[in-house]
Amino acid sequence: MNSSNVKIAILGFGNVGKAFVKMLTEKQEEIFNKFNSYVSVVAISTRSKGCLINENGIDLLEALNDIEKLNHFDENRSDYKEISSIEVVENVDYDILFELTPLQIFSGQPAIDHIKAALNRKKHAVSANKGPIAWAFKLLRDLAEKNKVLFYYETTVMDGTPVFNLVDETLKFCKVTEVKGILNSTTNFVLEEIAKGKPYDEVIKEGKKRGFVEEDPSMDIEGWDASAKTAALLNVLMGANITPYDVDRKGIEDITYEQIKEAESRGNVIKLICYGGIKNGKVIARVKPEEVSKNSLLASIDGTTSIVSITTDLMGTVSIVEHEPEIEQTAYGVFSDLIRVLSNKDKCKEEEITL
Repeated sequence: MNSSNVKIAILGFGNVGKAFVKMLTEKQEEIFNKFNSYVSVVAISTRSKGCLINENGIDLLEALNDIEKLNHFDENRSDYKEISSIEVVENVDYDILFELTPLQIFSGQPAIDHIKAALNRKKHAVSANKGPIAWAFKLLRDLAEKNKVLFYYETTVMDGTPVFNLVDETLKFCKVTEVKGILNSTTNFVLEEIAKGKPYDEVIKEGKKRGFVEEDPSMDIEGWDASAKTAALLNVLMGANITPYDVDRKGIEDITYEQIKEAESRGNVIKLICYGGIKNGKVIARVKPEEVSKNSLLASIDGTTSIVSITTDLMGTVSIVEHEPEIEQTAYGVFSDLIRVLSNKDKCKEEEITL
C-alpha cells in the first residue's frame, strides 16, 4: 500500500501550537505506522511572529528554535512569507486547518471566517478556539456536513479531556438533558483565596504572579469565559444554537468574604457554576455563583481542576474531572482531533463517492 502525505496548516503559534508541534514531532513515527501517512506542516501563520509556508513541509525544530531564541520566525528563512492568515486559509495547499488563534470572546472572529473558508474549500478543520463553537457552531457544522469534511473541536472546553468525544463515541443514542460543571480555574482560585480572608486586590495580584490570573481578569471574574464554554457545550451536546450573550450570566465580582463564611456556616461552599438544561422544551443556560454542599463532588473541585457532569436519558449522569491540566493536556486535545481526522477522513471520501 502506498503511503500518503497529509498536509496541515496552523493558525496561531502560542503555547498550545508549540506544544502541539512538539507532540506531533515525537509521535510522527507512530502515526505513520498506524495510518501509513506522514503528517507535514506546510504553513504556520501568526499575528505577530511572522508566517512560514513550505509545500514540502516546514522544519518544525527550526521553527521552534526561532521562537525560543528570537520570539519570532527568522525573516531570512527561505520559507518566511508576508501573508495574512485568511490568505493562508484561502490559497495554501493543505488537507487540515488547525485554528489555534486567541479567543475573541465577543464575536468569535476572525476564527469563524478562517474555519468557514477552509470548509468551503472542502478542507477538514480542527479548532482549539472556543469562539467559533460558542458563536457559530450550527453554521460551521452544517457547512462541514454539506462539503463532506470533518470539523472537530475537543480542546475548546476542558483542554484535552474527551468531553465531546465521550458523548459522540460512547454515549450513542443518548439524549443529553442537562449539563453542569465548574469550567473556569481563575474564579476557583479567587474564591478559595478570598475564603482565607485575603483582600480581592491582593488575590488578583498574587494570581497574576502565579499564572492563575490573566493580566486583564475581567473575562474570567465576570463570567464571560465560563459563558463561552457553556454556550459551546450546549451548542454541541444539546443543539442549543446560542451565543454567550444568551447565557444568564453573573460573575463573582460581588462575592465577599462574609458571604463565603455565611455559606460555610450552612455547610456549603460558593462556586461559579455553569448550567444548561431544558425548560418548556427550550434549552436554558446560566453561569452564576452558587452554594454547593461541602460533601458534593462540585465542592472538591479546586485550583485549576475542572468538572463537567452530563445527564442523559439512557445513561443517567456521567461526570468527568480534569485534574490540574498543563499546556500539554491542551495540546493533546488538538493532537487527538488530528488522530480522529486521520481515522475518519477516508470514510468522508467513500461517502462522497457514494453520493
